[in-house]
Amino acid sequence: MKKVKLMISAIAMLGLVLSSTAFAADYAPAEGLYLGALAGSGSGFVQPKVQTSTGPTDNDVAGIYQATEGGLGLFGIEGGVVMGYGYKMGNLYAGLEGEWLASDVEFKLTSSVEIETGNGGADNTFTEVSAKKTYSGGAFGRVGYYINPSTLFSIKGGVLVSEFDVAYVGNNSQSETYYAGGPAIGLAMESNVAAIDPNLNIRIGAVYTDFLTASVQGIGSENGGGDVNSEVTGEALSARVGLTYSFFDVNSLF
Repeated sequence: MKKVKLMISAIAMLGLVLSSTAFAADYAPAEGLYLGALAGSGSGFVQPKVQTSTGPTDNDVAGIYQATEGGLGLFGIEGGVVMGYGYKMGNLYAGLEGEWLASDVEFKLTSSVEIETGNGGADNTFTEVSAKKTYSGGAFGRVGYYINPSTLFSIKGGVLVSEFDVAYVGNNSQSETYYAGGPAIGLAMESNVAAIDPNLNIRIGAVYTDFLTASVQGIGSENGGGDVNSEVTGEALSARVGLTYSFFDVNSLF
């Protein structure tokens, strides 16, 4: 029991030392280690491409069907967390950042008339097709410039990956989860909220992602033997507002 009390006392003393050295400083926006929460809206579009192969009957016709212009619109809300570490060099800034956001960004196509796929006596019908982005996450490098001691303008670049749930709804409903990702760039403006806490910052920004082509192989397979292979490409834009809090700087330990 005495050893446990001694360990607790040591941890408490260490916490007091760290708080007096590393946590008491007033940080510039995004300086040091920071955590935050983001929320906003996401939009974009996907361009589907479907390639069919002939089945066992003469009625099956092979072909490629795709949207060569425009696409299917995506829209919804997003929210999540961000964590990073930044270094202030005079008016210049450099740092690393990771983010994870849950999402309900979705497109959905419905039909009042059943659409048939398949052949012979094994026809499948469906009345709805949907794709929903459930979450996205990525890592970025950041560079920026302090417009004034309390305001940072920054840009970032990295890779963002998203999970999508795609589904056909009908007499033989099918669904598949797949992942799409690609290069992403963003910009942000951050300013501290000194009236509440000098280490608390408000951020407004946006991130653009260029999704690479992703295959959706499982959806649309015909019971009669023919195959329907699908793939999607697209782009996404996410606008966010959030709060971050800087609370630790490694340099303060030395």
